[in-house]
Amino acid sequence: MTLLEKNIEKIPSPCYVMEEALLRRNLELIRSVAQRADVEIILAFKAFALWKSFPFFREYISHTTASSLFEARLAKEEFGSLAHTYSPAYTEEEFNDILECSSHITFNSLSQYNRFASRVQGRASVGIRVNPEYSEIETDLYNPCAQGSRFGVLADALPAQLPDDIEGFHIHCHCESDSDAFARTLVHIEEKFSKWFSQLKWINFGGGHLMTRKGYDVELLVKTLNDFHARYPWLKVVLEPGSAFAWQTGPLLAKVVDVVENGGVRTAIINASFTCHMPDCLEMPYKPAIRYANTLEDDDLDTARNTPHAYRIGGNSCLSGDFMGLWQFDHDLQIGETLVFEDMIHYTTVKTNMFNGIGHPSIGMLHADGAFELFRQYVYEDYRDRMC
Repeated sequence: MTLLEKNIEKIPSPCYVMEEALLRRNLELIRSVAQRADVEIILAFKAFALWKSFPFFREYISHTTASSLFEARLAKEEFGSLAHTYSPAYTEEEFNDILECSSHITFNSLSQYNRFASRVQGRASVGIRVNPEYSEIETDLYNPCAQGSRFGVLADALPAQLPDDIEGFHIHCHCESDSDAFARTLVHIEEKFSKWFSQLKWINFGGGHLMTRKGYDVELLVKTLNDFHARYPWLKVVLEPGSAFAWQTGPLLAKVVDVVENGGVRTAIINASFTCHMPDCLEMPYKPAIRYANTLEDDDLDTARNTPHAYRIGGNSCLSGDFMGLWQFDHDLQIGETLVFEDMIHYTTVKTNMFNGIGHPSIGMLHADGAFELFRQYVYEDYRDRMC
C-alpha cells in the first residue's frame, strides 16, 4: 500500500494531492542536470504555480519564468526573486508593473521591442524571442513553430547587427519532448541563428524538456548542453520547463457519485469534471491513467457493452462532452468509491475553471511523514467573487 493509500481517508474529495517525496525526487534530478550541464533551470508558472509549495522549490532553484503581470508578481512576491518574463504582447497599462517584477524582459516581436525597450534602460536584461521554424511537436495546439505561428521573430527578419541592449535569445519549440528531439532541434537553431550568438550573453531554450519522465535520456541532455557550451562558452544557458518539475508528483482524487447505464454503456459519474479540472484531457486529447484500472484503447460502444467491469467516466458538469472512456476495473464500481487519476498536478491547477458553478477541488500536500497539509479548500464565495 502506498503512502497516499494509507492516508487517503484524511484527504477531502475531490482534491489535487501533491506528494512531497515525489516532488523532491524531481527537484533533485533537475538540480543535478543544472549543475552537471552548467545551466540554469527555472520554473515556468504556466505549468505549475502552487505558491504554498515554493519553499520546497527554493531549496533547489533560484528563479522562475512568467508570461503575465500576475505571474511576474507571483515570482517577486511569493517565490522571492525577479522573473524571467516573456509575453506574446505586453500592454501599455501593465508593462511598467511587469518591469518592476522582472530581471529579464523578452519581447516576442521587433515592434514590441521598439515600443517598450527604451523603458527598460538597464533595469532588466533584454531578450528577443526567435522562431527556428522547426519543431517535432505533432499537435498544432502545442506547437509554437507551426506555420504562421504568432511566436517569435524569424531569422530573415532580424538585422545583421542587433540593437546593443538585446542580450539574449529565447527559443521555445518543445512540449514534453525527449532529449534527442532537443539535440535535433538544436542543429536547426544553430543553422538559423548562430551568426548572432557572438552578440549575445544568454540563450533560453524554453520549456518542454521532460527530463523527469521515466526513460528520458538525461545523459544525452547533459552532453548536448555541454557540447553547446564548448562551442559558445560565453553564452549563459537557461531552460524553463514546467511539466518536468511537477511530472508525476501526485493525483487528483475523486469519488464516484452515481453510475448510469444507457444502451448497455455504463458511466461512472464523479464529483469532479474533465472540462473543469482536467481540461488537457479534452484539449489534447489524452486519456489519463486511473490507479488499478486498465485503459481500454478501443472506445467504441460494443467494447463498452461486452467488456466486464468497463466504464466510461463522466464529469459532473452539464457539458455533454464531459466524459472519457473506457477503463476496465476488477470489480463493479460503487457509489462513494475513490478513483485516483494519476499525474494531475502539472497544467491542471493552472488551467481549471468553475464552469457550471462546479466547485474547484481542494489542493494539498502529502508530506513524506504521512501528514496531509491542506493548502486550500474552495467555497461558494470563490465562484461568486469571480463573477462580480
